[in-house]
Parts: sequence; C-alpha cells; structure tokens
Amino acid sequence: MRHLLMAGWWATGLMLGASVAHAQAPTVIRLGYSNVSGFTAMWVARDQGMFARHGLDVQPVLIALNSTMPAALVGGSLQIASPSPPVFLQAVEGGLDIVVISGCSSNDTSQSGQGVVARTGVVIRNAKDFEGKRVGAPGIGSYMQVLFRRWLRNKGADDRKVTFVEVPFAQGNDILRSGNVDALLTSDPYYSRIIAARTGYLVSHYLVEMPEGLFSLYFASTREWAGRNAAAIKSFRAALAEGIAFLAREPVKSREILARSMKLPASDMANIIIPKLKVEVPRADLQYWIDTLVQQGITKTRPDPATLIID
Repeated sequence: MRHLLMAGWWATGLMLGASVAHAQAPTVIRLGYSNVSGFTAMWVARDQGMFARHGLDVQPVLIALNSTMPAALVGGSLQIASPSPPVFLQAVEGGLDIVVISGCSSNDTSQSGQGVVARTGVVIRNAKDFEGKRVGAPGIGSYMQVLFRRWLRNKGADDRKVTFVEVPFAQGNDILRSGNVDALLTSDPYYSRIIAARTGYLVSHYLVEMPEGLFSLYFASTREWAGRNAAAIKSFRAALAEGIAFLAREPVKSREILARSMKLPASDMANIIIPKLKVEVPRADLQYWIDTLVQQGITKTRPDPATLIID
C-alpha cells in the first residue's frame, strides 16, 4: 500500500509539474522593427537568450514603413511595435489607443551615422537650397522628417517649399541613384553605404543639432494588451536593459550579433553608428514631441504624457 501511495504521489507530481510547465510557457510577442542599428539591444537580448530567460518568445517582424506600425498593433498582427514619436502621437490623435511601454533608441549628438545626403550632381550647400527639391524620408511625419523640418526652419528655410517622398531605408540608395529624389534622410547602415558608393554626399548631420537623448523610437503596444501583460512588459524592459549592459561590455560581439541579425556583411559593421539605447522614457521627452508636432501643424491636440506612458 505504501508503495502504491508513493507511486500515486509521484504520478501526481509529474502531472502537476507538467501543468506548471504549461502555465509558464513563454509569452509570444511579435515585435515590429525597422532594419536600423537602433534595435541593437533587442537583437542582443534575443541572441543571448535574455528574452527567453525572462519568459518571453520575441519574434521580430520587419516593417518597411514606420507609419504602418500603429495600425498593425491595433489589428493584432503585432503585440509590440516601434513607432517613432511623431508616428505614435499622430496615431493617438487619430483615435488609436496605444501607449509607450519602453524606450528604444535616442539621439546621440556625438555620433554622425545619419543625416541628409544630396544626390551626386545636385548642388545643395545649405538649408535654403532644399527649397524646391524632392527629399526622401523614411515616412511622412517620421522622426527624421519632423526634425529635418525643424532644422530647416531653424536655418531660415521654408520647409513648406520642400516636397517630401516616403522612401524606406533599404530602398534609399537605389531611389537616390535613380533621380526620383534630390536628397535623402537616412541612417546607418544605409547612410554609410550611400557615402561609400558616392551615390550621394553629406549636406548635414542635422540631428546633432537636436536635443541630446531625444528618443527616435519608442516601443509601444495597445493599452488593452499592456493592461493584460504587465508582467511581460516588466520582463521585456529587464531583458532590454540586460542587452544594453551587454553592448557596453561586449561592443565587438554586439556588432557581430547586429550584422548577423540584419544580414549585413561584416565590412559594414566598422562604419555603423549605434545610437544611445535607453529603457526609461521621461514624460518631458513626449512633451517635446507634442509641442513640436503642434508647432508644425502635424497634430492639433496636446495630450497629457502621463496618460500615454506605462510606468
């Protein structure tokens, strides 16, 4: 009888263990990203098993245009996306109930791996020369386009006289070469490729004149998903923080991970600039973007940043 009881307890323990293991299955997160170096922490966290150790199965999904990310969140094809602040705020004003759950990449004024380049053969020396030109941007209302418009105004140019065309990062070199645009707003690794190929030349690293640490990308979700997945969000942030710490300790290995994840040749890595990566998003950052968009007439409302950031 004693052996039978022990066998029963053992079998019950196995079933309970299986039940617990099933209950602790990783949270699957389809994460929308752009093919730029600002996602280094994400790639490191995935490659080094940091997401997995925190109970997450993060599945990156490449999104060509940043402006489509909020709709993908609301539609349910993504659980987390990485909209730029302007795209995020335009979506909020448009009625989408999405929130910031973490920071991604931010402006590093000591770096120069992004900017505005002009097509070889087109003469553009200063901000005024952009008037009457066609400029490719990685999204209308994107981070780079909104700050470029701010830079033009700061330099005395009329940004209303510039025609902007949406050009995905990966297609920028070909579209610039074809003559469909006169200039291009671009970021590494594509910026370095354009310069190396002499398709275009640098006009300005205009982003170095913008505020230090200003976020270029947020990680966002729907409010409803965030409410149901508070523990997953906490784990997501923790894994990103570990990825950032790994990058600081192992910069060479981190670049190897980035090159492999982005399917880049090793030769590209020496020229790629990795922006500052941060997890915490201060309310002042969102307020800067709210004020900038209203000033440019892109949005009209001034939402309270406290209601849009999940602490």
